[in-house]
Amino acid sequence: MSKSKPSIWMIVFFVLFLLLTIVALVGIFATTGALDVTVDDAYSSILCKTFPDHFESKYIFTWDDVPGSDSERLRNYLWAEYGIDWAEDAKISKSDDCRTITIADGENSARITLDRMDSGKAWLRIEGGRSENLEVKGTNGEMRMHESTWLADVCIWNLRIPRILLAILTGFCLGTAGAIMQWALKNPLASPYTLGISSVVACGAPIAIIIGGASIEGEAFMILGVAGIFALIATAIILYISRRRWATPERVVLMGIVMMILSVAITTILMYFGKAEAVMGTVFWMVGDLNRSSWDVVIYMAKTMLFCVIPLLLLIFILSLFGVDERRIRTYAMVVASLLVAITVCFTGMIGFIGLLAPHICRLVIGDDHRFVIPISGLVGAVLLLGLDLVAKTVILPVGVLTTLMGAPFLVYLIVREGRKSVLTS
Repeated sequence: MSKSKPSIWMIVFFVLFLLLTIVALVGIFATTGALDVTVDDAYSSILCKTFPDHFESKYIFTWDDVPGSDSERLRNYLWAEYGIDWAEDAKISKSDDCRTITIADGENSARITLDRMDSGKAWLRIEGGRSENLEVKGTNGEMRMHESTWLADVCIWNLRIPRILLAILTGFCLGTAGAIMQWALKNPLASPYTLGISSVVACGAPIAIIIGGASIEGEAFMILGVAGIFALIATAIILYISRRRWATPERVVLMGIVMMILSVAITTILMYFGKAEAVMGTVFWMVGDLNRSSWDVVIYMAKTMLFCVIPLLLLIFILSLFGVDERRIRTYAMVVASLLVAITVCFTGMIGFIGLLAPHICRLVIGDDHRFVIPISGLVGAVLLLGLDLVAKTVILPVGVLTTLMGAPFLVYLIVREGRKSVLTS
């Protein structure tokens, strides 16, 4: 790899660009999907939950002012939101117990009823079967009716936000791990996928499930522990091979492919003799996807990174400042990279080539200084995986399939390029 001095301004600009891209992708991801949630509802849910003191859902009318001064406001709302043109001339009345408002015009009618459990909800029922939720908020002793963001809240905060965070964390881990491996092994072809480490880890997780009876929901840390052990074993093998004199970048990758083939064979045997439920769970690790995203998974992954991986990265940085042998530091760095791989494969399955692509994109922009390439590659990986998962969600495919389709041609290009370099230098 050629050495080039990075420009600080270029690095700052690139980091800002990546952060803005992540924000843009999060906005697109959060507001698009199969569920019937409009963009306005999605943004309203995000703003109301994030800044409750500054934003609230759309105000409709005050309960005590209908019938009365807010009757026209209610009519306009029914016409604008539901196309009820007859509401303009409709009669508005309230029941004796003041819990139901009726809007009627001949045979047409609609009712708004307060929930009997005083749960802060009301129900808008329009003749013809349509029913909508409304929110009741107490403000200065008044009951103010607002549009309900219940569906948007469930969709955004229970489904989309966890998946977004998982994509960012996974992409960051894979991008960082790939940059560490390429620097530690001095091999531009190195990545968790091409070295076979992801495959070995993906083999360890099914062992914990099929033989140990673990599940990602119940025994996540047991699976993570087994996956971590397998990751360290695979890393030790790669380190041993890479230090042989005959170990060219291409040959190291070939050994990684051998480990990948063996891992797939072992996993297939386990699936063949395993129970149906365990086999179904194992398929998840073979493909690589973010469909199992949840707040529990995000929290598990974030905790593992926060308390295990980040301190190790800081330790490596401190050791480098004190002049510790670089070869030893590279070994420590490979251990950290293997733990990053174990974390991602444990929770998302085998997602390939993010760790290969991200460092090369990063070097193309900011140069070869590993002090900048390693952390910024994490941001590049987050952008890549978040963007690809947005596409995967649209075309209904596992994101691991898309990363492989994109990464395989790039690997071929790198192999050809390294082969030409070998010919020129020989």
